[in-house]
Amino acid sequence: MSEKIKYGRIGWIDLTVPGAESIRDFYSVVADWSAEPLSMGDYDDYVMAPKGEPDAAAGICHARGENLGIPACWMIYINVKNIEKSLAECVRLGGKVVKEIRSMGNYGKYAIICDPAGAYSALFEPVAG
Repeated sequence: MSEKIKYGRIGWIDLTVPGAESIRDFYSVVADWSAEPLSMGDYDDYVMAPKGEPDAAAGICHARGENLGIPACWMIYINVKNIEKSLAECVRLGGKVVKEIRSMGNYGKYAIICDPAGAYSALFEPVAG
């Protein structure tokens, strides 16, 4: 990560849905995005960018693999300094940990939570660098 990490900010957003290909095609037209496949092993998710631009805007993901059981939603990833502490506070304040901590390799680690109102989001602890 070459940019300074901004904690407490939304660092990324993914749309997790069944049938990601049709939704990829929908946003390719509606938002004028291009799609770059991202291998998830036996299937591809998609990194979406404004057509003609190199920087990604969002991801469109299948509700499979690590995303299995997540409702169709735009999932925000909130940057946190200490994911373990943030998860403990989530539970203490009435939220739930929906998916335990997972690695994103050299990027950091994340977990998916549900707040007391029922909204899903991900907490992301980026690798400082």
